[in-house]
Amino acid sequence: MEKKNESLSMDFILLGLFPGMRHVNLLISAILLIYTVALTANSILILLIWVDSHLHTPMYFLLSQLALMDLTLISSTVPKMTTDFFSGRKNISRVACGTQIFFFLTLGIAECILITLMSYDRYVAICNPLRYSLIMSHRVCLQMAFISWAGGTLTSMVHTAYALHFPICGSREIAHFLCEVMAILKLVCEDISAYEKAVVMTSIIVLLIPLSFILSSYALIFRAVLHMNSPEIRNKALATCSSHLTVVSLYFGPAMLVYMRPSSYHSPKLDQVLFMLGAILTPMMNPLIYSLRNKEVVGALKKILGRFLTSN
Repeated sequence: MEKKNESLSMDFILLGLFPGMRHVNLLISAILLIYTVALTANSILILLIWVDSHLHTPMYFLLSQLALMDLTLISSTVPKMTTDFFSGRKNISRVACGTQIFFFLTLGIAECILITLMSYDRYVAICNPLRYSLIMSHRVCLQMAFISWAGGTLTSMVHTAYALHFPICGSREIAHFLCEVMAILKLVCEDISAYEKAVVMTSIIVLLIPLSFILSSYALIFRAVLHMNSPEIRNKALATCSSHLTVVSLYFGPAMLVYMRPSSYHSPKLDQVLFMLGAILTPMMNPLIYSLRNKEVVGALKKILGRFLTSN
């Protein structure tokens, strides 16, 4: 009992980004630049969707939710990591560690659910356009957002509470720049094979099943696009879908490599690279992918900038 109480009270030690790497300060500077771009781009995208009435459609509402999730996701990792680097502090309390795990899992799972629902939105828009406004009503969009946030929150609560209830033996050093479930499990001194199977099952539910729905939706979409007579409509549909599929690969690729590999194949360096791709680079790329190739978003940005310059 005393040993268990001690493991619950002691802090963890985050070893940080690539321990022992030379010129890590350059990498931290690049990450801070990425963080600034991600905050700016996602905030601008949310503002444009909120201000411009032409963007008050189901697709852009869901996109604004994705941008909000990206903002929160990258903010749950980068500030703590950079603060630890510049201050030289590496410890993190068990409560703070659990909080970071909770937010990271909540947002990651919520984004997977939301991206799946966004593919359904594109399927209805392209394959059943006459009933689009009826099927994708404002109420349905709100329900989609709620399902995404609630699904991520509930799943994350279970995994966070269960992962942190295990007693920690020996070293409390986490070979990572954030508190993360798989890294915490390496410090556990009990048999966790049953829980590792539960993680794999959750990954199948959260990753593989949604991915199969997404690929099925886009197979039907591409079949419908090939039968379109208008080249302009066909190109617009393909541009929107290609942007969405790019985002799908950025989310699901790293997540599947992290959570669906056997624990024996995990290495700290590879895991950090994958987490940098999924939790830092992707939140910056999403608004750029959706905005730069989207004439409506670019048009809304030009309109807002025009009004601002005219007023000055």
